[in-house]
Amino acid sequence: MRLDSYDHAILAALQRDGRLTNVQLAEEIGLSASPCLRRVRNLEEAGVIRGYQATLDAEAIGLGMTVFVGVKVERHHEEEAEKFRVTVQGLPEVVSAFLVSGESDFLLHVVVPDLRSYERFLTGVLLKLPGVRDIRSNFAIKSIKPQSALPLEHLLG
Repeated sequence: MRLDSYDHAILAALQRDGRLTNVQLAEEIGLSASPCLRRVRNLEEAGVIRGYQATLDAEAIGLGMTVFVGVKVERHHEEEAEKFRVTVQGLPEVVSAFLVSGESDFLLHVVVPDLRSYERFLTGVLLKLPGVRDIRSNFAIKSIKPQSALPLEHLLG
């Protein structure tokens, strides 16, 4: 899908506040309500806008430990690696996961209440996943920049 300046403006506004009404959004970007709504629906249908959600404070709701987990898997067992990928997608403690290059094959962003919970998750779940060869845990001390909006200004060229 080819995005123009109105699409970029819509995306930037919705990243700032996903609760904007269509009328508020249209006013902010300088379109009338009908074309604005049509554009938003097109962006949703194309998968550019994947959904809307509230951003929660993990610590405030009792999920005070963030761990970045590097996982190496057995490379010559592609079937096990696929099972690993599928299983990880279903683990609620894993809030995001990436296939990466470097020391690890996968990098998992794990959020749990505390160290004891992570120990249970590590020994009871992660170490039992198919194809896992090595796990390295990195504990976040403090968040200095939580997940933020995507840098749309780089697309405006």
